[in-house]
Amino acid sequence: MEKTLNHRIHPEAAVRLFGTGEGLSHERITLATDPESGLQAIVAIYSTRLGPAFGGCRYWTYPSDTDALSDALRLSQGMAYKNALAGLPFGGGKAVILRTPDQADRRQLFRAFGRLVESLGGSYITAEDVGTTVEDMRAVQSETRYVSGMPRDAGFGGNPSPWTAYGVFVGIEAAVQYRLDRKSLAGVSVAVQGLGSVGWELCRRLHDAGATLIVTDIDDARTRQAQQQFGARVVSPEAIAGVESDVFAPCALGAVVTPAVAEGCRFRIIAGGANNQLSSLAEGDTLQKRGIFYAPDFLINAGGIISCAREYLGGVEAAALMEEVSRIRERVFSLARRVEATGEPPARAAVKWAQEVLRGELALAADTTIR
Repeated sequence: MEKTLNHRIHPEAAVRLFGTGEGLSHERITLATDPESGLQAIVAIYSTRLGPAFGGCRYWTYPSDTDALSDALRLSQGMAYKNALAGLPFGGGKAVILRTPDQADRRQLFRAFGRLVESLGGSYITAEDVGTTVEDMRAVQSETRYVSGMPRDAGFGGNPSPWTAYGVFVGIEAAVQYRLDRKSLAGVSVAVQGLGSVGWELCRRLHDAGATLIVTDIDDARTRQAQQQFGARVVSPEAIAGVESDVFAPCALGAVVTPAVAEGCRFRIIAGGANNQLSSLAEGDTLQKRGIFYAPDFLINAGGIISCAREYLGGVEAAALMEEVSRIRERVFSLARRVEATGEPPARAAVKWAQEVLRGELALAADTTIR
C-alpha cells in the first residue's frame, strides 16, 4: 500500500508488543497505518484451513491498542468457528479499524482499508460489521474484489443484518423447544440487549411470533420506538442483565455474560446475536451448572456470514438462502444432543465441534447438520 505501513507480525510478537496472550494460535496478524486517511487497522487471520479467512470489519473507538488487538483476535477465532459450523468453505478472520478524531473523510478511510485488504492477496475477505455500513463496503470494493455485503443496487446481496437476525430467531425457537418444551414463542419472554440492525429485526420477528419483549439500548429514541411498535417493556442498559425472562438475547457488544451475570441471572436460555457473549468459557460452565441453556453465538448468529458467503460465491435466491440459514435450528438440536451425550457445557461442546471441523476430523457440508 502506497504511503501505508502494512506489517505482518508473528502472534508471539504481538504478545510482546501489546501484552496480550490471546493470539498464539493465529496464523497471521497484520497491522496497518495510512497517515493520509488516518487509517489504523488490524487484520487477524485465525485459520485458512477451510479456505480464505472471511469475516467483517469493525469500526470502533477502543480504549487502547491492546483492546483493539484483543478484540480482533477473539473475533477472528469466533469467525473461524462460525464458518466451520455453518459448513462454509472459508476460514476465519476479522478486521478492526480504530476510530480516531482525525478520520475526516470516511470514504477515503475505507478506500485505504480496501487497499490493505487487496495487499493481503485474497487471504482475507471482508464484509460489514459493527460500525460499518454497506456504503463503506462500496468504498472498499473500489480498491479490492475481496469484499462482500454490497448495496443491492450494485447487483449483490446488501446488508447481512436481517439474515443474522433470522438465524438468531430460529436458534431461539430451537432453544425454547429444547429447554422449555414449547413449540411456539407465544407468551415467551425475551430480554433483548441492543436495538441496532440485528436487535431490531430480531424484535420484529419475536413480536410477530407472539413473544413478550423487554428491551434496552443506549439510544432512548430507539427504545421508545420499540415500546410503541412492539409493546416492549423498556429497562436501562444497566438493568437488563438482572431482569427475569425466559430468554436473554444479547445483541450489542460482547463479554456481557460476566462471572456476576452467570452466577446471578434469572434467565433459562441465553441466545443472541452479539459475538463473544461469554467473558470466558468458565461462564458457560456456570450457566450449565445452574440449568441455563446457552446457545453459542457462533452457532446461531451465522446467518449474516452465510448471506455474505453466498453473495461472494455468486449469489443465491432468497428462498434458498432462508432454507440454508434455517438449518441453524437443527444444529441447535444437534448441539443439545451432544451436550446430553457428553455432559459438556454447550459452549465447550460447540468449540470442540468447530475445532474438529477445522482439523479435518469432521466434515460438515452446508446442507447437512452435525450429528
